[in-house]
Amino acid sequence: MKILVDEKDFDAGAEIAALRAGNPHIGAVASFVGLVRDTNAGSTVASMTLEHYPAMTRRALEAIVAEAGRRWALLDVTVIHRVGELRPSDQIVLVAVASGHRADAFAACEFIMDYLKTQAPFWKKEQTPAGARWVEQRATDEQAAARWAE
Repeated sequence: MKILVDEKDFDAGAEIAALRAGNPHIGAVASFVGLVRDTNAGSTVASMTLEHYPAMTRRALEAIVAEAGRRWALLDVTVIHRVGELRPSDQIVLVAVASGHRADAFAACEFIMDYLKTQAPFWKKEQTPAGARWVEQRATDEQAAARWAE
């Protein structure tokens, strides 16, 4: 398992190759790469700054990945989330899940992203033509996470 929160960009292909390396039991890898959009809530976005508390964020991400591991048969997981100032089209997050079968990999990847959006403590501030504004959590993110409730 790899969990990294960093200002540096990542190479999704290299991360997936590292996830798969040396494990012949892996039959599927599902991945998601999130990007910074140039618009949000009706405004142009020039940049987005992500803040976090490192220890708190790491614990939250570890708990999310552990819960995914409890629910599905996973062989490995990589979660990378960037912080700091990002521009439109920059990569912001990578979730890659390895499993023996695609159903577990797809479900766990989606679960991790849904929970990351609602449970991981990141604060996002967008720079728009009208000035800076904090990004509020969306109801659609809460609804997506709620479908995984047991």
